[in-house]
Amino acid sequence: MATYLYRLGRYCYRRRRAVLAVWIAVLIAVGGAAGAFAGKTSDEFKVPGTEAQTTLDRIKDTFPAQGHGSGQVVFAAGSPGGIAAPEARRAVEEAVARIAAAPGVAAAPDPYATGALSPDGRAAIGLVSFDRKLGDITEEQRDAVKAAAEPARAAGLTVAFGGDAYNRMAQVEGGEAVGLAVAGVVLVVTLGSLVAAGLPLLTAFVGVGVAMAALLALSGSFEIITTAPVLALMVGLAVGIDYALFIVSRHRRHLAEGLEPDEAAARANATAGSAVVFAGLTVVVALAGLAVADVPFLTVMGLAASGAVVVAVLVAITLLPALLGFAGRSIDRLPVRRRAPKAPRGGPLGERWARFVVRRPLPVLLAGLAALITLAVPAASLDLGLPGGGSQAAGTDARKAYDLVGESFGPGFNAPLVVVVDAAGAPRPEQAVQGVAERLGTLEGVRTLLPPTVDASGRTALLTVIPETGPDHADTKALVSDIRGQRDALVAETGARIDVTGTTAANIDVSTKLGQALPPFLLVIAGIAMVLLALAFRSVLVPLKAVAGFLLSITASLGAVVAVYQWGWLDGVIDVPKVGPVVSFVPILLIGVLFGLAMDYELFLVSGMKEQHVHGMAPRDAVVAGVQGGARVVTAAALIMVAVFGSFVFGHDPIVQPIGFALAVGVLVDAFVVRMALVPAAMALFGRAAWWFPKSLEKVVPRVDMEGEQLMARLAAEATGPAEARVAERV
Repeated sequence: MATYLYRLGRYCYRRRRAVLAVWIAVLIAVGGAAGAFAGKTSDEFKVPGTEAQTTLDRIKDTFPAQGHGSGQVVFAAGSPGGIAAPEARRAVEEAVARIAAAPGVAAAPDPYATGALSPDGRAAIGLVSFDRKLGDITEEQRDAVKAAAEPARAAGLTVAFGGDAYNRMAQVEGGEAVGLAVAGVVLVVTLGSLVAAGLPLLTAFVGVGVAMAALLALSGSFEIITTAPVLALMVGLAVGIDYALFIVSRHRRHLAEGLEPDEAAARANATAGSAVVFAGLTVVVALAGLAVADVPFLTVMGLAASGAVVVAVLVAITLLPALLGFAGRSIDRLPVRRRAPKAPRGGPLGERWARFVVRRPLPVLLAGLAALITLAVPAASLDLGLPGGGSQAAGTDARKAYDLVGESFGPGFNAPLVVVVDAAGAPRPEQAVQGVAERLGTLEGVRTLLPPTVDASGRTALLTVIPETGPDHADTKALVSDIRGQRDALVAETGARIDVTGTTAANIDVSTKLGQALPPFLLVIAGIAMVLLALAFRSVLVPLKAVAGFLLSITASLGAVVAVYQWGWLDGVIDVPKVGPVVSFVPILLIGVLFGLAMDYELFLVSGMKEQHVHGMAPRDAVVAGVQGGARVVTAAALIMVAVFGSFVFGHDPIVQPIGFALAVGVLVDAFVVRMALVPAAMALFGRAAWWFPKSLEKVVPRVDMEGEQLMARLAAEATGPAEARVAERV
C-alpha cells in the first residue's frame, strides 16, 4: 500500500494544477446536481417489519387518515373554565374553521363537538389532519395552519401546535462554527504556522462540501432521514481535519529531516497516508455495518456518514499532496511564534509521559481501568426511546403544546395507543368491538378509551387507548406489551384480532428492535477490528488489546450519556431539553462511529511503535518512541474531534445533541485514557510478545506494509544504482 500511495502522492504533487482543477470541477458538478435534484428529507423513523408499522401499512387504505400527517392545536385559557366562556368558544370555533379551510388540511374537528376539553375547563385539543403523508407536508402548509389560529390568539388564548407534524428534528443551528474555530486554534498551536494550519481546514471544507452536495442530490430520489446529513457533516468535518493533520505533520517532519518538498510529500502520503486509508476503511466498514441492525433509516445514516469518510480519505491522499505542492517550502510561513520553545528538561512532554507509563505499566493500567469502569457503571441502567414533543427545547411551540396537554389532560394524552380491531371473523362484529373495548378498559395503566372509529363495512375498528403515563414511561411500554398479550384471549372470547399501532407504539417497537440489534452489531464490529488490525500489524495481542480498549471506551461513553441524559446529571451545564430515555439509535451509532475513530489513534500510535521495533529498537524503547512521535498529533486530532462533536451539544435538537455528546466523550476517553495510557502500558507489559504472529498465518495473510518498510528498502536500493537495485529487487 505504501508504494502505491508514494507514487500517488508524488504524482499529485507534480500535477498539482490538474489535481486541483479536477477537485474544483467535482465540487461544481456535485453542487449543481444538488441544486437540480435535491429533495426533502424525512422526519419519520419507520422500521418495516415491526407490528406497529405493519399494522399501519395494512390499514392505510381502510383508514387513510392514519397514513397521513397530523398535528395538534392546543387552546388554553388563563383561568379555570375559561375555555368554555362564550367569547373563548367563539374564537376557538372560528380558528378551527379557518384551520379546516387551510391548504393541505383534510379535517380539523371542533373540540367542543368532540368533547376534547380538559376537566378543569382550561384547555381544548383540536386534531389537524393533513391530506398527505408527513414527509410531503410543506412549510407553507404548516405556517398557513398556524396563521389560521389568529382569532384565538386575538381573544387572549394561548395557542400551541404539536404532534408529529410540528415535532421537527435534526435542525443544524450553526454551533459547528464554534467547533471549527476551536479546531483552527488547535491546528495553529500544533503546526505552528497559519499556512500549515489552513491546509487541513481547507481540505476538510472541500470534502464535506462534496459529500453534503452529493447527499442532497440523492435526496430527490431516495428517502433520506433528516439526521443523516447532520451525521455526515459531523463525521466528515472531524475525520477530514484529522486525516489531513496526520499527513501534514509527517510531511513537515520529512522536510525537517532535509528531504526535498516533493519527496517529503510522497513519503508522508506513503506512511501517514497508509494509516489514513486503513483508518478510513475501518470507519467506512463500521458505519456501513449499521445495516446489520436491519433498520432502514439507520442504514441510510451509516451510508451517508461512510460516504463522507470516503471523500475525506480521497481528498487527503490526492488534493492535500497537490496543495502541499503549491505551498512548497513556504508551508511554515506566517508562524505564530518567532522562536521554537525550548524543550523541557527530560525531553518533550509526550516522551516524558511515555517513559513514565513504561516504568510503571501495571499501576497505570489498573488506574485507567478503574476510572473507565467507574464511568461505565450508569450504562447498566440504559433505557432507550425516541424523542417526541416532550424532547423539544423549552419554549418551542411543540414543547408548549406537549406540556399544556400533559398538565391539563394528563401525560397519557401525549401517548395515545391505536388498537386496530379486526372483527371480520367474529359472528357479531359490533359486539366484538365492544367486548374488546371493555376488556382493554380493565387493564392496569389504561386511563380511558375514546369512542371507536369503524370502517364502512363495520368489521374493522380503531380504538384509541389513553394510558395513565407519558410516552417515555416504563408503564406505557408495559401497557403496550399487556395489550398485545390479550390477543389470544380476545380471539377466543370475541372472535376479533387486535394489533397495536400509532406513534407511541411505533417508537417503542423501534427502540426494542434497536436494543436487540446491539449485541450482534457489537460482535460484528469486534470481528472486523480483529481482522483489520491483524492484517495491519501481523499480531495477535495487538488486535485483542485494541478491541478490549474499544469496548471500554464504548461502555464509558454510554455511562456518561446515561448519567447526563437519563439521570439528569450536569443539568444546567448542558441544556438537556428533557431528562428521560436515551435516543434509541445513539448506542448503535456510537459503536459504529467511535469504532472507526478509535482505530485512527490505534493505527497511528501502534504503527509508530511497530515502525521503530521493525528497525531494531527494543520493545519498551519502541513504545516510548511511538508515543513520542504520535502524542502531539494524536492529542491535537482528539481535541479537534472533541471540539467538532462537542459543538453540537449546545444546540437544542433532541437527536443531534446526545449524538454529539456521546461522540465527544467517547473520543476524549478513547484518545487520552485508552490510547495514550492503557495502550502503552499494555504494550510495555507485552514486550516482544506483542508482535508474535503464528507462522501458519504468516503465509496466508497479505503484507500491507503500512509502515513503509518495503518502500524504504526499494528507495534505498534505487539510491545505490541500477545494478544493486536489480539485485535488491530479486532478493
